[in-house]
Amino acid sequence: MRSVILTLLGDSLYCLRQIECLSMKLGLIINPLAGIGGSVALKGSDGSAIVEQALARGARPMAGERSRAALHQLARKRPAVVKTASGDMGEAVLQELDIPAEVVYQVDAEGSTAQDTEAAVQALVSVGIDLLVFAGGDGTARDVLNALNSANAAMLPVLGIPAGCKIHSAVYAVSPGQAGEMLALIAAGMPVSLHAAEVMDLDEAAFRAGQVKASCYGYLQVPVDDTRMQVIKQGGIDHEAVALQDIASDVVEHMEADVLYLIGSGSTTAAIMAELGLDNTLLGIDAVRNRELIASDLDAATMLKLIAQYTTRIVVTVIGGQGHIFGRGNQQFSPEVIRKVRAQSGKNILIVASNEKLRSLEGRPLIVDSGDVALDAELAGSVQVISGYDQRTLYRLGWQ
Repeated sequence: MRSVILTLLGDSLYCLRQIECLSMKLGLIINPLAGIGGSVALKGSDGSAIVEQALARGARPMAGERSRAALHQLARKRPAVVKTASGDMGEAVLQELDIPAEVVYQVDAEGSTAQDTEAAVQALVSVGIDLLVFAGGDGTARDVLNALNSANAAMLPVLGIPAGCKIHSAVYAVSPGQAGEMLALIAAGMPVSLHAAEVMDLDEAAFRAGQVKASCYGYLQVPVDDTRMQVIKQGGIDHEAVALQDIASDVVEHMEADVLYLIGSGSTTAAIMAELGLDNTLLGIDAVRNRELIASDLDAATMLKLIAQYTTRIVVTVIGGQGHIFGRGNQQFSPEVIRKVRAQSGKNILIVASNEKLRSLEGRPLIVDSGDVALDAELAGSVQVISGYDQRTLYRLGWQ
């Protein structure tokens, strides 16, 4: 008997109901190189040249670790065999967690590519699965979409574990922990609705040049869960200009002498740099001290060297519609960087966002997905968000 029944409810809404937990046919694909360019300020991981640059700069693959954070909850459910690809594309993580694995696709020993992702997904579809779990970023989501379309399996339910630099798509859980919770609920027989969620991706070349060019490439069927699943990233709108100016004026007026400010990515923080009259890396991290630019487009290693020299503050904004302040597009703020700054005295993490952006969250908490669960929990609580000139908004910062 099939372990999952899909019942049509509307245009793109389905009910996912497990009948036999232990016979549910799960497929797993991990893009082991997803997110490798994040901590070293490469703003993406697409293409072999970027991967080589990231490795040369000392980047460490994190997709496997983030997958383990999600799948360990499944391990406690004593699942049946999970079908997967060999090595770092799935098999290795399942073996570490003592989850039975059946390899249906062999990866070349030299490493995986986007073509391997597509071929592995098609192999999983051919042997029959009820739910595809994959770890990666927007590029990986596109590969999964292409493979499912090619296999005439576009309606297969999927669940994304966020592991990339660019995660604009709404097919991912909010964090690896939330992906694990979602997977555990499904494995426990919880009825879950599905809907068509956007697969978005940025033009990485334009991204590195400071231009945001995002496109929708199609839709995948994902669980409906306003708490655990990510919504599509929302950009700012023109009438927020006054609010951004007020926020920028407040931050600049309160900047302390001889303190280093690490200005994060985003249009809200770009307004701060504009108020200072300084060049800005829209999608990177810049360092400002005594209202002068001392370094641009920093990676984690460079920030650690600067933190060792100066009292430091981190300035970050909120991703509209999603709520992330760390872990989406600013992985240069590594757990070590955040911990080093927090260890210094004073108000060391400044969160800036307009009230309109906060309202776009519809009551959902701000999110930290740093890759360090203990740190995420330490940062949780009520925080003050700089939302205008001399204006603070108390908002809940959660953790996943």
